[in-house]
Amino acid sequence: MTKYLGLHETIDVHEILTFKHLSLTKTTTMSKLVQDPALKGILEEDSTACSNHIHQLQKFITNREETL
Repeated sequence: MTKYLGLHETIDVHEILTFKHLSLTKTTTMSKLVQDPALKGILEEDSTACSNHIHQLQKFITNREETL
């Protein structure tokens, strides 16, 4: 059975993707200004996590059909 994402679901994923892009931009910018090594490590981990989330969300938008 093939199930397609609805228009509202695609828009919701796009909104989350936009938020994640903004979060990644802010984290990357702040990590260059931070001098504390512990905080810098946290920001780098968050940056990696955001990048992974962005790739996963892009798959939802580009592969709109999901096979169940």
